[in-house]
Amino acid sequence: MSEEDFSFRRQSIFCSVRANKMTEKEQFVPAHVLIHVLSGWLSVVEADSRNTFEKGQTLFVRRSTLAKFTKYPEESGEPFKTLSIFIRKTFLQDHLKKEGIAYDPPADHAGACCRVKKLPPSALLDNLFESLRLYFDSGMTLGRELSDIKTREAVWLIRQLDLPLYESLFHFTDPGKIDLEDFMSKNFVFNVSLTTFSRMTGRSLSTFKRDFKKVFDEPPSRWLKKKRLEHAYYLIKEKHKAPSDVYLEVGFENLSHFSSSFKEVYGRNPSALNDPHSKAILACAR
Repeated sequence: MSEEDFSFRRQSIFCSVRANKMTEKEQFVPAHVLIHVLSGWLSVVEADSRNTFEKGQTLFVRRSTLAKFTKYPEESGEPFKTLSIFIRKTFLQDHLKKEGIAYDPPADHAGACCRVKKLPPSALLDNLFESLRLYFDSGMTLGRELSDIKTREAVWLIRQLDLPLYESLFHFTDPGKIDLEDFMSKNFVFNVSLTTFSRMTGRSLSTFKRDFKKVFDEPPSRWLKKKRLEHAYYLIKEKHKAPSDVYLEVGFENLSHFSSSFKEVYGRNPSALNDPHSKAILACAR
């Protein structure tokens, strides 16, 4: 994976190495992807699930998934490192054409499979990623033809390891309008653009803003800020979390912006929320 958003990646296969420190970023994944962890470990958090993947494990992430990816180096200091294979819609359509397969899964097929899933151990899958690692370690650039061969091999292996998952790859229909209130109530902590939110709810940006105003009676940016601060207050006050551990979790980009926004709404810094001295001062003031 990359510090960049997945959508900026044009090549189908790439190797990612993170510095020997924890990194965290929300990602909207526009294409199916297989990710093999070469070193370190990876946490993937969705609105309603959390999964952890260790060195040597391979995960599948479904197209149009919104999740927070946190990458951790090894305790020894070895950097976090992965190999990723994107399986794009155009590639899959071409695959069906070359194989002479006419496949039209039912409308709800994709929903029957997990959005993030660990693949079972497989020597063949390990061999695929080991062959790719050798190419990257030698400094070679994978051309289009070789990338297609390796991606086709990955698709074939998915078919052998998990047939329902394989069949769900070919569900190409984008979702129509979904329940806006339910979706936003589950996903407001993800720090992504309004364009991404609109796309995931099956709307254009203008329709998203218009529908949002009807449902929540305020603009999306204002509502998001309010909901994130309310959730932060709960985590600090009730769960006794530190502000430095909370601001990213609730969708803020930096601690200073979070602290100033929190103080603007609640009249004090988030660090003072569980400070006994600050509580005593506030009690006397009342």
